[in-house]
Amino acid sequence: MAPETTEQSARTREEEPLRGLSDDEVRERVREGKVNADTDVKTKSVRQIVAEHTLTLFNAINVFMAALVISTGSYKNCAFMIVVIANLAIGIVQEVRAKRKVDRLTIVAAKDVTVIRGGERRQVPVHEVVLDDLVALAHGDQVPADGVVVEGSPRMDESLLTGESDAIEKNVGSEVLSGSFVDSGAFVYRVTRVGREGFAARINAEAKYVKRVNSEMLSALEEIIRLGTTCLLVLGPVLFVRIILTGKYDYNAAVLQTVAAVVGMIPQGLVLLTSSVLAIATTRLAMRNVLVQQAYCVETLARVDVLCLDKTGTITTGAMEVAEVRGDAAQAAVTIAHASADDANETARAVIEYGRAHAVEPLAVTRAVPFSSRTKYSGCVTADGTCLAMGAAQFVLGERAAEVRAELDGFDQLMRVLVVARVDGFAPDGSIEGKPEVLGFLGIRDQIRDTAAQTMEFFKRQGVQIRVISGDDPRTVSGIAGVVGVPDADRYVDASTLSGEKDVDRAVRDCRVFGRVTPQVKRQIVRKLREEGHVVAMTGDGVNDVLALKDADCSVAMASGSAAARNVAEIVLVDNDFAHLPEVVAEGRRSINNLQRSAALFLTKTFFSAVLAAFCILMPPYPFVPVQMSLVSAAVIGIPSFLLALEPNHERVRGRFISNVLTSSLPASLSIVAALVATICCCRALGWSDATMSTMCMMQMLVVGVALIYRISRPLNPLRVAVLAIVLATIGVGTTLGASFFSIATPTVNSAVASTVVAVLAIVLFNRLYDESVREGGAKGLVGFLIKRLEKLNEREQRVRRRG
Repeated sequence: MAPETTEQSARTREEEPLRGLSDDEVRERVREGKVNADTDVKTKSVRQIVAEHTLTLFNAINVFMAALVISTGSYKNCAFMIVVIANLAIGIVQEVRAKRKVDRLTIVAAKDVTVIRGGERRQVPVHEVVLDDLVALAHGDQVPADGVVVEGSPRMDESLLTGESDAIEKNVGSEVLSGSFVDSGAFVYRVTRVGREGFAARINAEAKYVKRVNSEMLSALEEIIRLGTTCLLVLGPVLFVRIILTGKYDYNAAVLQTVAAVVGMIPQGLVLLTSSVLAIATTRLAMRNVLVQQAYCVETLARVDVLCLDKTGTITTGAMEVAEVRGDAAQAAVTIAHASADDANETARAVIEYGRAHAVEPLAVTRAVPFSSRTKYSGCVTADGTCLAMGAAQFVLGERAAEVRAELDGFDQLMRVLVVARVDGFAPDGSIEGKPEVLGFLGIRDQIRDTAAQTMEFFKRQGVQIRVISGDDPRTVSGIAGVVGVPDADRYVDASTLSGEKDVDRAVRDCRVFGRVTPQVKRQIVRKLREEGHVVAMTGDGVNDVLALKDADCSVAMASGSAAARNVAEIVLVDNDFAHLPEVVAEGRRSINNLQRSAALFLTKTFFSAVLAAFCILMPPYPFVPVQMSLVSAAVIGIPSFLLALEPNHERVRGRFISNVLTSSLPASLSIVAALVATICCCRALGWSDATMSTMCMMQMLVVGVALIYRISRPLNPLRVAVLAIVLATIGVGTTLGASFFSIATPTVNSAVASTVVAVLAIVLFNRLYDESVREGGAKGLVGFLIKRLEKLNEREQRVRRRG
């Protein structure tokens, strides 16, 4: 006998749809790879996270410098590696912690599914479902793989896939899509596509590329590190050779001087400070149920000027509510809903919740008439024989629906109106018998979040434009957006009418509300906004949002949404409360505003180190060893930066990161360079020792550093005064009790007088340059010229990043 073909076996199963596959058939499909695996977007592995943080240019340079110092035997000069190791640990721990929390959310959300195999119902994990399996689902279950209904008539919630919040009716032969939920009814369907071929998996596959972080601060840091690297690769070897060729210094001295110059060009402390401040911000947000998966997105959200919202799950809760009751409909409606409570759809659940909130008790029933796609209403028979029905007027009242048209039109346009009526009875198939008698009406609408209007008002005050993007009817979306205060909510468009890229571009320019939007068009909208120069944040919870979430500058997902949305988003709202976004913005502003101020201290050392190294090639030696730079870094950079970076600061982020930082750091850098050059020349002319020159140069840096801290701390407050006091105390202890460790020589009277004169002149120069850099209209002169040149470098990096 010839073996049965796949088509024949399929026809046999159609005749016996409830037997399902045999164990042999399941094993065969597993061998052929026809299983429901690799359907979602996964988070990064721990190995990937460790590699991304470890294998960086920043780390490579510092490890090489440490190796050179170790070769000299002067281990105390390796102190700069403490900063590098701390920065690495903070970055890895923060991201691994976020990854594991998201993974736990996914595991909690996952549940086994019921399949019919060999005539028996079995529970199996989603990834063990195979092609042609019969899957049995009921209310609340999620479809694990695409398929076709073979038994039952469910109503499906496809909002995570399409954004359309209304339940879709399905019958035998209808297709059901992976990722959708059963709104009401129980059914059996046959799996027709598994794994990467499924609807949700195909969308997810487009999201499986690495999203580059669009952070102005990160790009500025990377550009500074690249610039510093270029300088050290050019200046470092030349300086080392020049020091050796003088014949006055051996290998060890030349290495230590060169490493001191090179380490100063790389803002190690700034990288650590940034990681620490952002780690603190993510920890604070985690305490408010906000999970930050990519730390730099805190900055991005603080700079956002366009916020794209998905209606369902953000403005609305995703549930329905009874907004208005007229007539004697309340108890009858609650009784009907309770009669089918085991298979309640969103409408029935809203009615049940209304009854609970208003203490409306249901009557005892003897028969339930559940909602069906055929009748379009639900009903029940009470213990005293009263028959009740509830549904849309045209289905409950039939031809008499026109009689209540005026009453229906009196409800708000955002409400779906249900008629509650007393009927003579129900036929065995649930059909209404006799003439219905209207008892009253219910107005049902999307449940709007209590905090939605307040959140919209916050973003309006901050000058953030709002776009509402949804798969629902644009008129409904526009109405809801208007209720919560979205500006220009009446400017809406039906995205299904947009035929090409030009139509989308015009809609993005002219409209604020978009309805019936597909995942691809949603992504186009986000891309167009970014092309116009906007910093775009996107919120979403479904598979239909994944593509747009990946393309947004900052993406926010709800924990209750799809695993794909959670895994691609930078921020996950663990309690699904959109009202946390203002808190994220406030935390971002505190972090970024304070970091901008602190970064000026770090970059001061970076710029003067490069210029000083170039000068010392002409007039060696380099006046410092690494341990001396460690004292300067700690006293006038590290300690004040960390303290000031944690200060409350909710001012709006203004200007560009690189410009704001250079405005303060360049005047100090130029003043320090002038002071050091004058000191070196003075010492060479008078024949003073290298130790005296090194000590005098370190004092010049400390004096100008304190002056910079004072200027960026104005207006003074108790915290800033305390910071200045701590800085002065650190300098005092380091230069006296720690003089031996930091290789500080005891000054002579002449060197002390000369150092004081140079320091006073340096402060005068610094104050003049600083005043010019912060004047209205932008920095002028040499400072202004340098800022513009560095801004152009940063702009080029930003353009490359946005294209990527």
